[in-house]
Amino acid sequence: MSRFLKPFSVFLPLLLILQGCQRKENGQASQGSRPRGGLVVEAFVAATSSISEDVEVPGSLLPLENTQIRSEVSGRVVELNIPEGSVVPKGFLLVKLFDQDLQAQLRKLKVQLQIAIKTAQRQKELLAINGISQQEYDLSVLAADNLRIDIQTVEITISKMQIRAPYEGQLGLRSVSVGAYLSPSDVITTLRDVSDLKLEFSVPEKYAKNISKGQQIRFRVDGGLFDHAARVMATEGNVEASTRTLKVRALVSENHPELVPGIFAHVHLQLGRNNEAIMLPTQAIIPQARNKRVILLRKDSAIFRIVETGLRDSSYVQILSGVSDGDTVITTGLMAIRPGAKVKLSTITRKN
Repeated sequence: MSRFLKPFSVFLPLLLILQGCQRKENGQASQGSRPRGGLVVEAFVAATSSISEDVEVPGSLLPLENTQIRSEVSGRVVELNIPEGSVVPKGFLLVKLFDQDLQAQLRKLKVQLQIAIKTAQRQKELLAINGISQQEYDLSVLAADNLRIDIQTVEITISKMQIRAPYEGQLGLRSVSVGAYLSPSDVITTLRDVSDLKLEFSVPEKYAKNISKGQQIRFRVDGGLFDHAARVMATEGNVEASTRTLKVRALVSENHPELVPGIFAHVHLQLGRNNEAIMLPTQAIIPQARNKRVILLRKDSAIFRIVETGLRDSSYVQILSGVSDGDTVITTGLMAIRPGAKVKLSTITRKN
């Protein structure tokens, strides 16, 4: 058998040499077929544009003013005038408590005051002819002044027996009846100023710096069909530590049937607006372990540049640093390009 294997062992090395030469020729032929100008790629021209991040947060509509009507003093209800659901003017008498004992005390003090005033006048005449001392006259004047103060105190107490609307607003449901004995802890009814509404919501702490007084926002109520506008009145002085949010209150001047106090609202905010933002297609960004890079075209050579990214959407990424307005950024063939490699452009695009 060795006679048959010996010729085969002689021709096998020759066969391998011929195959290697053929592969080398094929490789040289394939290299020769590549374009002489380098790798053909597509590019994007960086330009500034206006962007903002859209955020939706929950909110609630509140009346401009909402007051629980209570009595300052205890007493029995003798008059009740609460038209439920009606709008009442400022100063409208809602409840009157029993005050006849105070009225009697007031009349008594007024009579005493009249007598004290006449006494002080007579003693003034006596003082003029040295009929009494200065001290006696001063005491009579002091007595009259004390009575005036007592009358004022009783009048204030009587005024507390009349509970009036502190401002024009819409009444809620009453929870007392005539003859009931009220204490300061009892809620009689509620009064709401619904001429305007307030919109209250909270934003994450990273957007706190983007909210300012006077800023206009848009919102839609739960189940509503229309968008409504509001203007920021004020913000809380600090971020809540438990929720890491900033509370915001806005004024709604619009009067619409959809806008009911207490209803849930979807607040749409445009935050982080930048009119000079540079946007690049997402495919132009090369993610690295510690940073992100893009490939810029300088004449006919590729230059790698580290970039910092910001906001993004489905197609574009904001570039915070590393790319300037007017730079040409390569968007295809990124894995095949090496630093300083020669490339040839086939297509150049811009952001609309």
